[in-house]
Amino acid sequence: MPLDLKKTINLPKTAFPMKANLPQNEPKTLERWEQMRIYDRIRQARQGATQFILHDGPPYTSGPIHMGTAMNKCLKDFIVKSKTMAGFDAPYVPGWDCHGLPIEIKVDKELGGKKLQMAPTAVRAECRKYAQKYLDLQRTQFKRIGVFGRFDRPYATMNPQYESVVLSTFFSFYENGFVYKGLRAVYWCMHDETALAEAEVEYHNHTSSTVWVKYRLLDDPGAIDPALAGKNVSTIIWTTTPWTLPASMAVAFHPDEEYVALESAGEVYIVASKLANEVAATCNLADPKPLAHFAGRKLERLNFQHPFLDRKVLGVLADYVTMDTGTGVVHTAPSHGAEDFITGMKYGLDATSNVDEKGILRNGLPEYTGKRVWDANQPIIDLVKSRGALLHTEKTEHSYPHCWRCHNPVIFRATEQWFISMETPMPGGAGKNDTLRTCTLAEIKKVKWDPAWGEERLSNMIQTRPDWCISRQRVWGVPIAVFLCESCGKPVNDKAVNKKVVELFRKSGADAWFTPEPDTILLPDTKCPHCGGTKFEKETDIFDVWLESGASYLALMDDEPSYPWPSDLYLEGGDQYRGWFQSSLLCGMGARQTPPYKGVVTPGWTLDEKGQAMSKSRGNDVDPVDISDRLGGEVVRLWVASVDFREDVVGSEALMQRVGENYRDIRNRLRYILGNLGDFDPANDTAPYDQMEALDQYMLRQSVVFASDVRNAYEEFAFHKIYHRLNHFCIVDLSAFYFDVLKDRLYISAPKSKARRSAQTAIWRIGEALTRLLAPIMTFTCEEVWQYLPKVASREESVHLAQFPATADILGSGVASTDSKSDEDWATLRSVRDEVLKALENARNNKLIGTGLEAQVSITVSDPLYSLLQRYSDQLRYLFIVSQVHLSQGSGNGTSGLHVEVKKADGAKCERCWNYSPHVGEDKDYLTVCERCSAVLKELEGGA
Repeated sequence: MPLDLKKTINLPKTAFPMKANLPQNEPKTLERWEQMRIYDRIRQARQGATQFILHDGPPYTSGPIHMGTAMNKCLKDFIVKSKTMAGFDAPYVPGWDCHGLPIEIKVDKELGGKKLQMAPTAVRAECRKYAQKYLDLQRTQFKRIGVFGRFDRPYATMNPQYESVVLSTFFSFYENGFVYKGLRAVYWCMHDETALAEAEVEYHNHTSSTVWVKYRLLDDPGAIDPALAGKNVSTIIWTTTPWTLPASMAVAFHPDEEYVALESAGEVYIVASKLANEVAATCNLADPKPLAHFAGRKLERLNFQHPFLDRKVLGVLADYVTMDTGTGVVHTAPSHGAEDFITGMKYGLDATSNVDEKGILRNGLPEYTGKRVWDANQPIIDLVKSRGALLHTEKTEHSYPHCWRCHNPVIFRATEQWFISMETPMPGGAGKNDTLRTCTLAEIKKVKWDPAWGEERLSNMIQTRPDWCISRQRVWGVPIAVFLCESCGKPVNDKAVNKKVVELFRKSGADAWFTPEPDTILLPDTKCPHCGGTKFEKETDIFDVWLESGASYLALMDDEPSYPWPSDLYLEGGDQYRGWFQSSLLCGMGARQTPPYKGVVTPGWTLDEKGQAMSKSRGNDVDPVDISDRLGGEVVRLWVASVDFREDVVGSEALMQRVGENYRDIRNRLRYILGNLGDFDPANDTAPYDQMEALDQYMLRQSVVFASDVRNAYEEFAFHKIYHRLNHFCIVDLSAFYFDVLKDRLYISAPKSKARRSAQTAIWRIGEALTRLLAPIMTFTCEEVWQYLPKVASREESVHLAQFPATADILGSGVASTDSKSDEDWATLRSVRDEVLKALENARNNKLIGTGLEAQVSITVSDPLYSLLQRYSDQLRYLFIVSQVHLSQGSGNGTSGLHVEVKKADGAKCERCWNYSPHVGEDKDYLTVCERCSAVLKELEGGA
């Protein structure tokens, strides 16, 4: 029976599928991980190792995940998994921010008028159900894209243990004198009916009605300057908030700036000299003549007439009065401006707010009382005009604060709130100048910021921020659990009482504050230390959610006492400098006098292809869950790895498809490796390094360099470098070079020959290394490959239980990782190969040959290249994938050029290896094959 030559070829064989079918197979892998409790197994495997703690910033539980949150979680997963595979104990506890306005507002809409009849605990229960629904949804979605973590027991801001730590963090401030309750003008959202902190305000363009209004001087103008004696003198204010004019209590002048008195049509107007020409033009002051110049301080404590109320308005001094726009005179309403309020306190002005929590003006004239602030603007402008005080009005578009939750414009409103003072001296500080602000600024310098601009950004925010307004007038949150004296309204600050409330929260949760249970904490004979009162009530305000999330690492350490302080890393978007980074920093300073993080990493924004922020309302969002269901969670992960996350990144359907194509290329390289290891047993077939072919040794050394580059990139969190290095290694080093050259040896050599075992050893070690190195990013695929790699004794059940490959894992033990002379040789050989391939391509285009095996190549070259090629002469035809190579030494030496000539190969085509040889047919037993194949066939039949 004639020999079937095809069956003698060592063609690749593997059950590892070419088509990934990720949407169908990834859920099966997830199920397997659940069954083996992969996260717990990893924790056991790394027990006792050096810890690395990436602390999770809690996403909000108000909807499904989007591309930004998917990117965020993938980046964290890359870091945690890479640290784990580098040998660290790197636990990851995901967290969720469950309290706050968005949830309460959505529940309000669902409950409607029914809410007014419900107890706070019942409303809170509805909010809890809403938050839990989306916590469960997001948890499932994060796991779907391959994120590992303590998902069965995450931290959540609505858990009783967490709520108790929030309260104890507050008491760290409270008991050390940082906290006060007082009347202040704070940002107020009329839509959500609550105070806002600086971190909850964002700026957008807003069109305002702008007015120039005159305030008549009531005192003797001659006291300012003799030239003004007997004149009818007024000053002119400029404001973009006419609705605040009913609250106007003063007009502010800069003490050191020069002001001028301009006379026009029998009246005199006082404005800043620098703005006089602009004001005169805007207000149509005819033929203005300067009568006198004087410093702003001369106007202090003069009395002016309110433009439409029976009220004297005081002249005051303020450094914040600017000369860049307006009139240089600022109308001051202490109840509606942060700086106005401070000025009002200095001069004893009334700061009572006659604007209610809905933004409706009260206790005023009929023209505007009962109207919301924006609706009151025009009636007030008309009123000013009717009193003869309006000099000019126009519409102005400018940047204006908005609530970052509901995106509506906000106002300043003076209300009684709780604050953490930035100017309180720190416990253990060297002096009164070591305040919360100054000590925090000093600690910021000790943190590693990535990108580096983060240090300056947060420092500037801390340097200029006001005291932290920590109270909110809502229901769904952690209550400010303080007892207030009914007589004087002042809070009780008793450490023993505070401790009991914390214990109550830990046992029963914050809901307990809204029940009678806390009433038993105060003993019957408790007296107010301020007034001696004996009746107390509970504060009903809740904490700012930023204080809640800011206490997250303190809460996690309370739950996991073995975790170190501080954590190693926080990673969130740039908006968290005003949010979580800042509130966490301040909570850490209050509780432990140091930041809760050693390092902070900031990704950019996720944009569409036009550079616009993604949003469902724009219809330009890319849904990571949809991508996972259609293309695979691995594609989402690979996309995250493909971009430099420190910059703004683009996500789109087209990009996902492109990444999917790259994924298939990588998968095919891995499949090629597996296909050629079907008959390879590492225990018996591994070739020692010193007995391997030179090419295989070279590629293993290249793999060591690749592994080093990848590990360094993991250390830098430069995942895009890994993605691009991987593509280069797979396409240029493996596919276009090594695997291309290796096919002949793998397919044609005798199965157990030293040459083939050398090749198999190399690709096995490369496959092992690739699988481990890529596992943090290609989480699903590397786990799949791990199951198909040749079995090794004591191998970990999952690649995620393994560690990154050491040099010895790639080269074998005791082998030097570098061989510079050999590496130089192979770099040169690859360059020569490139030139030969070009010549073959030209010959193919000219119809001289079909495939490279139909060619013989003649190379003429001078030394030292000739000598190098001569040393590797027996490898050249395999390196170039041709049938014959002839070398000729050219004249001269050193830099002489390389000449390549392509001809038809001599001899006949071997039916087994398709090489051409003059010796085909010489072996009478195998008439249709070459001398190399006849030797292999003899070996095969002899061993059969």
